[in-house]
Amino acid sequence: MVLAAGLGKRMRPITDTIPKPLVRISGKTLLDWGLDSLAEAGVAKAVVNVHYLPDQIVEHVASRTAPRIVISDERDGLLDSAGGIAKALPELGTDPFYIVNADTFWIDAGEPNLTRLALAWDDARMDILIMLAALDQATGHSGGTDFLLAPDGRLSRARGAPEGLIYAGAAIIHPRIFVGAATEPASLNRYFDEAIAAGRLHGLQMQGSWITVGTPDAIAPAEAAVKRALAGAQ
Repeated sequence: MVLAAGLGKRMRPITDTIPKPLVRISGKTLLDWGLDSLAEAGVAKAVVNVHYLPDQIVEHVASRTAPRIVISDERDGLLDSAGGIAKALPELGTDPFYIVNADTFWIDAGEPNLTRLALAWDDARMDILIMLAALDQATGHSGGTDFLLAPDGRLSRARGAPEGLIYAGAAIIHPRIFVGAATEPASLNRYFDEAIAAGRLHGLQMQGSWITVGTPDAIAPAEAAVKRALAGAQ
């Protein structure tokens, strides 16, 4: 699932006329950076939720075949990250699935990071497995750290600790955690905390460069980071 329904207010004035997932970095939309990563990992179908200027996103993805796109329409009201997933569950099925934020992306170094996540998934021990980035892997990140990674892969809240890692906007989630969830606004942070309490939130540090684009002045550094990362990969 690609979370693409946000308002992108901090990207104004660009997002006065286009939704944030269609902002282009190095000639490719933020949305396509994520969808291309999913395609490379072998994902056949992606659910994309829409709310703000939704017709532009619907039109943009109409011709994609890898992955095939299903739209989850949230025009009637934003549902936040977890609420959007709950609404889309009928399309997501009963097996663990990827979630990807539409406003961050990454350049892989070596084996694709989504493939690495899938190989690390352990259904017996995990409900959520999230991709993490170190501060020195990140471009455009203005906040602190999110999680502390234990030697066994389990996570706890970092609360900005310098040795912590950043949630890199991609994860694998088992749909069982949403059983009984209402289709109403709800944040994934609630589910992260519940998984931490149960010892079932795990993480894997990514390989490569992670890029977030929150404001218009973040576009130039993002494009420079893409250029550096792709040059280094050659």
